[in-house]
Amino acid sequence: MQSLKKYLGRAAVVLLIVLMVLYCGDWIALRILMARGTAFSSVEVDQFLATPLKGNKAEYDFLGSFQQPCTRSIFPHTGKPPCWWVRRHSSVWE
Repeated sequence: MQSLKKYLGRAAVVLLIVLMVLYCGDWIALRILMARGTAFSSVEVDQFLATPLKGNKAEYDFLGSFQQPCTRSIFPHTGKPPCWWVRRHSSVWE
């Protein structure tokens, strides 16, 4: 049992180190793209409003679409989500 705990502890440390290296590499790559002027993009996102009605019903209204700014990276940086995430979640519900 001690051997399993020791193995899982080491695996967790290795996983944490790999994630830290990946995040740092992503940050460096984003800084290089920022120097070239190609780090940011925008994706068109549809916005919907869900209004509750009587009898546990809801009315859904299309509010329009807008351009969501995003970064060309794996992780979110500079307060903007990555473009791959925004493309997969292109509807916003309020």
